[in-house]
Amino acid sequence: MSIVQAVDYHVPVMLEECLEGMNLQPTGHYVDVTFGGGGHSRAILDRLSDGGHLYSFDQDPDAAARAEETERFTFVASNFRHLERFMDYYEELGQVDALLADLGVSSHHFDDMERGFSFRDETPLLDMRMNNRAGRSARDLLNEYDEAALADILYRYGELKQSRKIAQRIVQARATAPLQTVGDLIAVVRPLVRPDQEKKQLSCIFQALRIEVNGELTALEELLEATKRVLRPGGRLVVMTYHSLEDRIVKNFLRQGDDSTDARIYGSSASAWRLVTRKPITPSAEEIARNPRARSAKLRIAELL
Repeated sequence: MSIVQAVDYHVPVMLEECLEGMNLQPTGHYVDVTFGGGGHSRAILDRLSDGGHLYSFDQDPDAAARAEETERFTFVASNFRHLERFMDYYEELGQVDALLADLGVSSHHFDDMERGFSFRDETPLLDMRMNNRAGRSARDLLNEYDEAALADILYRYGELKQSRKIAQRIVQARATAPLQTVGDLIAVVRPLVRPDQEKKQLSCIFQALRIEVNGELTALEELLEATKRVLRPGGRLVVMTYHSLEDRIVKNFLRQGDDSTDARIYGSSASAWRLVTRKPITPSAEEIARNPRARSAKLRIAELL
């Protein structure tokens, strides 16, 4: 298997729990919609034999450089919101045995300061694009959105009570000079951030911008809807989230009624899923000690009826 995996790219969180949740079989067909550094994908492929196949998605060119297709492995250089289209192309609709989605941002993105995901280094340009070859960057957003739109993003995706004041200061500051670097943004918002909560509140601001830049929550909703047509009956959906906004979407999706044509005609409202885990699985204390970035992870597993 020719996945080039860097140990420091991303440490897979709850790896064994994910693999167990997928109920892997040697000749099964599987999808990993968040390839990243290849950690989960490598572990899945190690359990497959002839006849088994794994499709892995990632829109990041850095991830694509670490993947090489083999007889049992297909890499799809795309956002996972296009899952259904590609699985239709590969004639796998309704055939996939399990799908894994390890959401959020990889360690690589946070540690590669030039990508602008982190506020640990103030010198990089504000980017935050998962696919840094397309779309608007965070600095485009900060310099082009009006005050109301900025406030809405900060409130909805960062859950910041002072979102309006922050948006107002951003608009005032960019009237003098465009916000270009991580340091430019921090200098603008720091007077509104409590010193004893600076790290937490800056994290919320950066999270809100990143979600908007990448359309993360909309992409997640599109992915989840597509899983009902991609998985076979009895197929497993394994989703790991890292903040409450993602987890709420996944939890509500698994509880919602069946929206098929038959359900609409006959009025059925039963969920299309059987919950394998009633409550989300969380990392052990030992794993969090080894990998502090795992501390907010929640793993939900469900089976398509």
